[in-house]
Amino acid sequence: MLRVLAIAGALLAAHLASPASAQDRPVVVPVNYPLAYFAARLGGDAVDVRYPVLESADPAFWEPSLSEIGGIQEADVIALNGAGFAQWTTRVSLPRSATVDTTRGLEDRYIRTDAITHSHGDGDEHSHDAIASHTWLDFAIAADQTDALAVFMQRRMRNIADRIAQNRAALRDDLMALDARAQSVAAGLENTTILATHPVYQYFARAYGLTIESLGWEAGAMPSAEQWDALAALQAETGAETLVWEAAPRDEALARAEDMGLRSVVFPPLAAPPREGDFLSVMSDVLDALEAQ
Repeated sequence: MLRVLAIAGALLAAHLASPASAQDRPVVVPVNYPLAYFAARLGGDAVDVRYPVLESADPAFWEPSLSEIGGIQEADVIALNGAGFAQWTTRVSLPRSATVDTTRGLEDRYIRTDAITHSHGDGDEHSHDAIASHTWLDFAIAADQTDALAVFMQRRMRNIADRIAQNRAALRDDLMALDARAQSVAAGLENTTILATHPVYQYFARAYGLTIESLGWEAGAMPSAEQWDALAALQAETGAETLVWEAAPRDEALARAEDMGLRSVVFPPLAAPPREGDFLSVMSDVLDALEAQ
């Protein structure tokens, strides 16, 4: 069953849709959390936003079951990220009339990457290569993705098109304010190198003129001795003083980084829903933490 995401204040809560809500409101199925947040902001309580990915899964590499695919195919809008995100969407027949690729037309802004192979927990190994997929970490691109989604939703939901248009303007303003804030924070980090535990920050680095060198650590796991050695070598090479973690690390990992002279910042890329807050509040907290470095 698809999970439904509802915006209530600053919190994004997951709950199951009632049969009535499924009948009364158009359904949007996004492939990641940013698109879920954008769709919920655009449609408000007039739409059901159903995030299909299991809570423990990485939406970039999640594979739906046959029954889950059937539910997704019935949605009024299927929101894709593009840029190679959610490869399952290239192997499944999705209704063209209901499917929007929110970075279509933005291909010239894609970032090519080198391959880094690793796994998440007990999952299969996978590679981050070819095209970086976390496009929304450039907040100006996120705003353009919002525009693409809004236009498509208006076409599919003509009865609430005016509401979507109003919400689109407010959401774009919020994202561009976040972009301006990121530009300001990044100016204070000029000529410094930031180390990151995972290679997902390419769009953020390019958009805001930052130098970010990435490792291939697993989120939430205690790094091995070899990984600590690799970090120490990269720190010595770059003179970095800040380490960005994809997810909150264990206390002993934080202490080890501090002993190495590294200040830690937790920067969830938000491909999946945050435990607390929403897209804007989490990203604002990240910028606060980077500004304090």
